[in-house]
Amino acid sequence: MKVLPFALPVLLVGLASIASIGPVLAQEKYDDYAVESADSDPWEPVNRAIFSFNDTVDRFTLKPAAKVYDRFVPEPVSDSIGNVFSNLGEPRNLVNDTLQGKYRDAGIDIARFLLNTTVGVVGVFDVATRMGLQRNDEDLGQTLGSWGVPSGPYVVLPLLGPSTVRDGSSRVPESFIGYSYNDQIDHVPTRNTAIGTDLLDTRAALLSREQMIRGDRYAFIRDAFLQNREYQVKDGAVEDPF
Repeated sequence: MKVLPFALPVLLVGLASIASIGPVLAQEKYDDYAVESADSDPWEPVNRAIFSFNDTVDRFTLKPAAKVYDRFVPEPVSDSIGNVFSNLGEPRNLVNDTLQGKYRDAGIDIARFLLNTTVGVVGVFDVATRMGLQRNDEDLGQTLGSWGVPSGPYVVLPLLGPSTVRDGSSRVPESFIGYSYNDQIDHVPTRNTAIGTDLLDTRAALLSREQMIRGDRYAFIRDAFLQNREYQVKDGAVEDPF
């Protein structure tokens, strides 16, 4: 298995979930959802300890590097890098859309990959989105959820961040499917460079979102993650608690 322990950013999953909440929250509904999230977190003491470790690693390694990256890499270049890695993720979307029976979305995944790889110069330019083909974001955890597999308790994974029993367990078979770029690159230095660049680009894009975190950092990210995962699994067919 070619997946490195740092193949996914520390805390990025939780930070990315924050974007789905919006800057203004309805306090009463948020508090109700926070109670539900707490009920899904029976291992909170252990999770908090791992979260603290992840947060410390991020604060002293990844975040400073991301700030340097954000300062010195021009926005057009950063956008192009993000587009390339987004394009490389289309096979994952295709596999999971197919497994979920979303054949129209699977067709869009194929069209996006072909257009962006060719006309978009290996994904540097996201011409597919400009043509009205919006990107899907699917993974094996969402596929299992669509099949009725419950999420199980909330869990914080060392270095990998927020997850659930279902989503965390899905990482193992997903790593063997071979649809991610790090599974396809045999040259170790090239693979590590690609992973590191993807990591920095993603972390830099999330720097501004941290300003949305308020109160208990652990609880806020947990609630954001769980709410966002439910939204993704149900394709938006949920009552927004916020």
